[in-house]
Amino acid sequence: MSGVRTRAPATSANLGPGFDCAAVALDLWNEVEVTEGGGEPPDPAHIGIRAFGLVASPEGLSFTWTDRIPRARGLGSSAATIALGLVAATKWSGQELGPEDLLARGSPLEGHSDNLAACLAGGVCLTWDGRIARVADSLPLTPVAVIPAHRVRTAEARNALPVQVAHADASFTVARAALLGAGLARGDARLLAPAFEDRLHEPYRPSPLLDSIRRDLPSGAVGATLSGSGPTVIVWAEDAGAAAAELEGRFPGETVAALPVSAEGVH
Repeated sequence: MSGVRTRAPATSANLGPGFDCAAVALDLWNEVEVTEGGGEPPDPAHIGIRAFGLVASPEGLSFTWTDRIPRARGLGSSAATIALGLVAATKWSGQELGPEDLLARGSPLEGHSDNLAACLAGGVCLTWDGRIARVADSLPLTPVAVIPAHRVRTAEARNALPVQVAHADASFTVARAALLGAGLARGDARLLAPAFEDRLHEPYRPSPLLDSIRRDLPSGAVGATLSGSGPTVIVWAEDAGAAAAELEGRFPGETVAALPVSAEGVH
C-alpha cells in the first residue's frame, strides 16, 4: 500500500449533565498521512503512534500529522489523535474493526470514552460500558465555540471533582440528563433548552467565561455548556450567525467559531 490518509473530527463532551457519557462530533478536523518509510522513525511516545500500534506495527512507516483542533481546550484533540492512529492502522493492515472494537482498544489511552466514541462514530453519541449508541446525525441547534487562549489539563480538572455530591444536586442533574437524552434523540430544541445545566461537574470547574455567557445568552442561543473539562464554552444556538457575531463583540480576546455537528466520524 502506497499510503493512507485519515481525518478525525473535534468533539465536545458532557453537554452539561451528560458527564462522561454524551458527546458530539464537530466540523473541525485533524489528519494523518501514513506512508512507507522515507522519513524519521515514528516516535513511540506519540499518542497517535501508540494508538496505531494497538492495531498494527508502525515500524518502517512515516507519519505526517496535521493538527487543527486546539490542544487542551476541551475539544477532544487527544481523542482525535488516538482515533487517527486506530483507523489509519485498520486501513493500512486491511482489518475490519467497528467503532466499539476500536473504542475498547483506544479507551485506555484516552482515559475516558465519551470524546473517543463520538470521534469514531460521528454525529451525537452516548457511551456506557464500552458501548456506543449514535442517537442522531445532527441537532436543531448549532454549537458555537468560544475558545480561550489558555489551556486546561484534563487530569487536573478531573482531580478537582469531589468524591461525593449532595442528593439534591444529583437529582437536579439526573432530571437534566433525562431531558438531554430525550432532546438529543428527538432533535427537539424545546427539550434541549432546559437540559444544558449541570451540578455534577461544572460547579467544580470554575469558568468565569461560562458564567458570563449564561447570565446573558447571546441572541439566537438557548443555552451554554463547558466543553469537556474546558476552558472552551459551547453556546447552543438556533441562529449561529447572530450568536457568533455577538460573542465576537463581547469577547474580543477569545476565538469564536460556529462548529456544526458532523455526521461523519473518523474516516
